[in-house]
Amino acid sequence: MDRLLSILNDIGVPYAYDHFAEGEAPDPPFLCYLLPGSDNFSADGKVYRKFTEVRLELYTDFKDSEAEQNVEDVLDAAGIFYNKSETWIDSEKLYEVLYAFEMPTDGDSAGKTGNEMKEAENVYEEK
Repeated sequence: MDRLLSILNDIGVPYAYDHFAEGEAPDPPFLCYLLPGSDNFSADGKVYRKFTEVRLELYTDFKDSEAEQNVEDVLDAAGIFYNKSETWIDSEKLYEVLYAFEMPTDGDSAGKTGNEMKEAENVYEEK
């Protein structure tokens, strides 16, 4: 997942996998990312392409459109198709903006998004 880490670095805010240690969270904005599952392409009981689900969570203490735009600009530049949602976490007094997407995990699909790989698998060529 070197590509994912490169994307996180390009966003330019502190990040951690899943959560920061108790008492060590930086001031917002910051990111947490999770890899909660997979959505692999398979047939005949064999996995042909592996895709990792990615949840990128942006935390801010106010509705920060500039921080959101920064994340979206980096994802767009990387060719990532994402879905976005947001919620207010009252107990933390933070907004969470969630970006959900997939990334390929196999070597020969490096540099391509999950949707690009799936589309490539479904290309029909008339002969």
